Amino acid sequence: MDESLLTGESQAVARAEGDAVVAGSFNRGGAVLMQVEQVGQSTQRAAILNLMRQASTQRPASAALVDRMAGPFLWTVLALAALGGLAWSVIDPSRAVWIVVSVLVVTCPCALSLATPATLLAAAAGLARRGVLVRDLSALERLAQVDTVMLDKTGTLTDPLARLRSTTVLDTLPLEALGALTPLQAAAALASASTHPVAQSVRAAAGVSAAPEGLFQQLREHMGLGITGVDALGRTWRLGSSPWACAADGQAPAARVWLGMQGKAVAAFTFEEALRSDAAQALNALSQRGLRVHLVSGDAAARVADTAQGLPFDRTVADASPSTKLQAISTEQAAGHRVAMVGDGVNDAPVLARANVSFAMAQGAAVARAQADFLLLDGRLQGLVRAFQTGRFSRRIVLQNLWWAAAYNVICIPLALAGLMPPWAAGLGMAVSSLAVVLNALRASRQHADLARR
Repeated sequence: MDESLLTGESQAVARAEGDAVVAGSFNRGGAVLMQVEQVGQSTQRAAILNLMRQASTQRPASAALVDRMAGPFLWTVLALAALGGLAWSVIDPSRAVWIVVSVLVVTCPCALSLATPATLLAAAAGLARRGVLVRDLSALERLAQVDTVMLDKTGTLTDPLARLRSTTVLDTLPLEALGALTPLQAAAALASASTHPVAQSVRAAAGVSAAPEGLFQQLREHMGLGITGVDALGRTWRLGSSPWACAADGQAPAARVWLGMQGKAVAAFTFEEALRSDAAQALNALSQRGLRVHLVSGDAAARVADTAQGLPFDRTVADASPSTKLQAISTEQAAGHRVAMVGDGVNDAPVLARANVSFAMAQGAAVARAQADFLLLDGRLQGLVRAFQTGRFSRRIVLQNLWWAAAYNVICIPLALAGLMPPWAAGLGMAVSSLAVVLNALRASRQHADLARR
């Protein structure tokens, strides 16, 4: 059973007759007959979802700067227009009405209202072109304040499939009878009959060089053991663990997968959990930008330590349950840190909901994707770096737009009150101000593309 989406444990676990299996896990072996004992709120998946809902209600509130300014700004404008109208009704009653109109038009809060959403929409469009989907625009603003990044390991930091480390060929004669195939090609042809993670890893390692379909007949998966097939000469081939597949050979003691023919060892394959191809580069880039990087995983301590070796992690946590992960992020937030969480499993959903900003792998569990502010569509961690670059640059543009809107009003309101700006000029000034804000906001999209090329 593959329970990685629930527990974070990267290795599939064996379940014998009479053992309990958990709702939300995947059966990677042969067909089994199960009896349902707990449903609904009694399942482990439901418990994790309850944690997620509790975390969502505790999520730190973040109000945009423009929302805090809009109310006072509106009442100030109305008061100035009213006072200006009263003053001009005494000075020159014929000009009082158009003075009021000029003040109201020139202070129309278009530039102020556009300052934030225009920038965030442009930034989101730029990220989408680079494989990062923004599900919550306000998360781009919060991202600029993040100082800590927490990552899950299995399926997030590492590839979903194990990587082939070495192949030991013990006998090539049977392969020559199959058309001079490589051991990996023959193994991939057998592995096509299974959805087991190891079988998927064998097929992925063979890639485009895999043997054609139909090479073996009577393909059959044997639960917990491996796969058998019969070639055109009537010989039985086995792919799986030793000694079931073949007699173990001392030349490959660390091999996890064996290829055998008629009980004789043909080849042995050693696999290892592998980092995503851009993981080290992405983590180093985040660390160089002053971010604290933590690894929090439900996997065993030995595998977590092996994965973290050579990477710029400030802290690692192993054997972490969903509640442990939630406690870890709550502790960081209580210490004043703003935390971004990156995960992919059901067990990550509560901590994704609690994080200030959350990222999910697009290939992960649906409940994790539903809680995420950002989706990494191409499965590359370099998308994290792009998101942080864009978030920080977007925040600078938002502040520039807000300062521009404020400066425009500080200059133009006195001119309108003094009668030096007729309504047509006030309308033109308002339009030019809004256009300047929009053009500046579009830089958020272009700047992201420039950074991605560097």
